[in-house]
Amino acid sequence: MPSLKEQLTGADKRREIIEDAQGVLDAEVSDKTGLSGMAIKGAYKVVKGIKPGFIREVIDSLLDGFLEALDPIYQEAIAEGRPAGAHLKANRERVADALLGITDRKADRAKNQTIKKLYEKLRPSAKKHVEAAAPRLAQMLERHVATA
Repeated sequence: MPSLKEQLTGADKRREIIEDAQGVLDAEVSDKTGLSGMAIKGAYKVVKGIKPGFIREVIDSLLDGFLEALDPIYQEAIAEGRPAGAHLKANRERVADALLGITDRKADRAKNQTIKKLYEKLRPSAKKHVEAAAPRLAQMLERHVATA
C-alpha cells in the first residue's frame, strides 16, 4: 500500500489537504473553552497575525513530517482491514505523540521567538488537545485517502 505521503502530496492534492487541515485547525481552536481555551485562541490569533497566509505556510511545512509520522498507524489499519479514520481515533494517544514529535522538533529550530515562546507556553497541555482533535483529523484523512 502506498504511504500517506505518496498518496497525499501531489500538487493539487497537497493544496486540498492544506486547506482542509486549516479548516480542522480553525474548528478545533474555535471549540476550545475555559482558561486554556482562551490561551489557545489568543495564541492562535497572534500566530495568524504574523503575516497573511502564515498558518497555511506552517501547515505546508509540517505536512510531510505529519504524514510520515502517521503512516505507520495508517499502514496498521490497512493491514488489519480497518478504516484508517477509525484506527486513528482508536489510537489517538499514539497519533498525538507522533504529531507532537514533529512540532517539538520544528519549535526547537524556530527562529521566530514569539512563536517559540507561545509553543513552549502551550506545549504542556498540547497532547490532550491533539488527542481531542483525532476524530476531525481522522475524518479529514479518510476524505482525502478515499479520493487519492
